[in-house]
Amino acid sequence: MIELSQKELLHEFKPIFHPESIAVVGASQDKRKVGYGWVKGLVDAGFSGNIYPVNPRGGKLLGLEIYPSLTAIPKTVDYVIVVIPREVVPGLLDDCAAKKVKAVHFFTAGFSETGETSGHKLEEELIRRAQQGGFRIIGPNCIGTYCPESKIPYGPGGTIGESGPVGLVSQSGGIGNKLVELGVARGIKYSKAISFGNGIDLDSVDFLEYMAADPKTSVIGAYLEGSRDGRRLFSAMKDAARVKPLIVWKAGRTEVGAAAAMSHTGSLTSSAATWSAALKQAGAIEVYNLEELADSLLIFQQLERWQGKGVAIVGGLADGGGGISVSASDICAELGLNIPPLSPSTRQQLSGLLGQVGSILHNPVDISQGGGKPSILQEAIRLILADSAIDLVLVQEDMGILLEYMPWEEVEAMNDILIDFRTKQDKPIVTALPPGLSETQRLQIECKLSQASIPVFPTMERAAKAIINLSRYSNKL
Repeated sequence: MIELSQKELLHEFKPIFHPESIAVVGASQDKRKVGYGWVKGLVDAGFSGNIYPVNPRGGKLLGLEIYPSLTAIPKTVDYVIVVIPREVVPGLLDDCAAKKVKAVHFFTAGFSETGETSGHKLEEELIRRAQQGGFRIIGPNCIGTYCPESKIPYGPGGTIGESGPVGLVSQSGGIGNKLVELGVARGIKYSKAISFGNGIDLDSVDFLEYMAADPKTSVIGAYLEGSRDGRRLFSAMKDAARVKPLIVWKAGRTEVGAAAAMSHTGSLTSSAATWSAALKQAGAIEVYNLEELADSLLIFQQLERWQGKGVAIVGGLADGGGGISVSASDICAELGLNIPPLSPSTRQQLSGLLGQVGSILHNPVDISQGGGKPSILQEAIRLILADSAIDLVLVQEDMGILLEYMPWEEVEAMNDILIDFRTKQDKPIVTALPPGLSETQRLQIECKLSQASIPVFPTMERAAKAIINLSRYSNKL
């Protein structure tokens, strides 16, 4: 394999993530079809380049001329999205070569993932034609490119969020879609994402190498089902993890899952133990489900790194009293977080603030005796942050209960206190926000805290797992 320099990698992938023109082959005026959705998604997102719908029937689509063929387009085409049946794909490839297209993305499925000989042979034909024609293939059987900066949405009529530092490499289009949607809801901001499906040409190795070189990506997430070249993948993961956090969810860990991976994207997979050992040796962070991957991407984006040791747990914001704080500390300690006792001086000052009766002051700290008053929370957080044993504060906020006896403005004041502390000192603050709010209220709180680099998680357990992943990466540097 020829290794490319960073400059060469960025140049080669520019037509994929920053194309100046996109053609949709199989565009349709029928709103029920994906050929309509791809064009509408690009138009609605505000893609600044040229959009060329292609269909032999011609006509107009959303004010754009529909060209009868790729070669009928008068200007250059960088990126082609293919949504036509697989049987007519070979004829299209000659047009791609004639048009000097840079990259061809096959949304079209029905190739090796079917297990049929015909599907494998067609993939071999695609590769041969691409090599002859001088273009690269993404897919087949995938959603392809997502790039908020370029105004390229994820999928037909899909989601587009705010651009940020997170890169995503996903073998599955559906998993990629879930992560992009979670990003919009929870404030995970992607620089780029790619779903590569069967990966017959460009695959996980190529996209990991690109994300590692991309200056606009500072943390990389990956969903993988398997690989056709384990040695290359290990090398790419090791190189990426050397320069940026790499968080990997490897699916197909069981025999049933491996069989599903083969039928989904045609991937070869190894045992769970082999993958775990490889990920550890490569320096990647292994996660085990969608939520843990999203949580880790969120905390790495907002905190970057945390080399501290001591975590203070603060509960009692109308969350059911001391029992909740005690159970939260059990969860965090069992997962490996260090929950050190507060200094005698800090405990004494907290005792003067909250009183001894009914209060837990060692760590966790239960402030339920403060009656939900913002001023009590403010002083308690100040004292805890000033303790030299504490490097991070994890706050459990049950805002749904608070709203039962105080107005929304006072609930917001609680979060304003956390934001004020976060902006004035270096110790991170993380929050767990259990169910109880309306969707609108929850999104409003998450957005506000996220903008202040305070990660929000739905449970203490998920918050603790994300903190541990951040700590493990940061402390190996």
